[in-house]
Amino acid sequence: MEFTGGGRLEVRITSADVGKRVSVRCVTEAPGAGGKYTDAVGVLTSWDSGVLLITRKGGAAVRIEESSLVAGKVVPAAPARRRGPAATFPELARATARAWQPVESEPLGEWTLRASAGFTRRANSALPLGDPGLPPAEALKRVRDWYAARSLPAYVQAATGAEGTQELLCAALDRHGWRREVSAEVRIAALAPIGDLDADVSAVRLSRTVDDAWLGAYRRSGEASPAVRTVLASGPSVWFASVAGTGGVPAAIGRCVVDGRWAGFMAVEVDPAHRRRGLATSVMTALARQALDEGASAAWLQVEADNDSARALYDGMGFAAHHHYHHYRWVEA
Repeated sequence: MEFTGGGRLEVRITSADVGKRVSVRCVTEAPGAGGKYTDAVGVLTSWDSGVLLITRKGGAAVRIEESSLVAGKVVPAAPARRRGPAATFPELARATARAWQPVESEPLGEWTLRASAGFTRRANSALPLGDPGLPPAEALKRVRDWYAARSLPAYVQAATGAEGTQELLCAALDRHGWRREVSAEVRIAALAPIGDLDADVSAVRLSRTVDDAWLGAYRRSGEASPAVRTVLASGPSVWFASVAGTGGVPAAIGRCVVDGRWAGFMAVEVDPAHRRRGLATSVMTALARQALDEGASAAWLQVEADNDSARALYDGMGFAAHHHYHHYRWVEA
């Protein structure tokens, strides 16, 4: 709780604090007997016409009537986590982008427009990491036009729980008619404990190139077009892991990109017929050991909010949420 008994409650925020992290308390029922209060902590993303919009770390937006405010104050950024590597949002966002590079890209100020014939949203979305050099409405129109010229849906990848400017962008996307479709967590961890796991890696084969068998086990590859191979092969130091299965299809696969101190884990998948044998752990351990040999010390991965089995696996490996990212799609009115 940001507000505790014994202290005087005051509203110490104004519309000038838009873009800052705030903590507010509002009354949801008549004060006094039976009165109820609600607290909200997040980035103040707008304050218009008597209504505040606060965006929480996970991306949920809370609308609060100004007249219901009981207390409010600017609060510092969330304290650094006590475990795992320290990382700023720009550093991590650029590392994740380098590990999943598009077939085609074009700068728009400090934004990057990315296209890869529709293979994954990450490789077919605008990545905004600064000032586009244009007013928001004009920049978003440029994004729409760029993707329309390639017969692709227009997506923007934005984050929450990262820094105030990203939350402000999410709010702007909402206002301009973009619809959030997919959200995921970016998680980080120390790399050495993953490499030290007591996992059998004897059956894990590592390769610098992706082959047809690996692609056959990768559920997102579809028909394995040239764009798929190009994106998967991109990155500073790319490794593909596989465990032999039956019928020429691997029982488990994984991908890791080593980039300086970072090792990014992607496409860790296990054939349903071979699950509950620890193969995902074996794949990640083998990839982590390779990354450690190349000098990496920190790990990152992305996991969708509804992938409970993967989240449980990564919890056990020490991964903690760093921020959330969201893909917004332009929807014609």
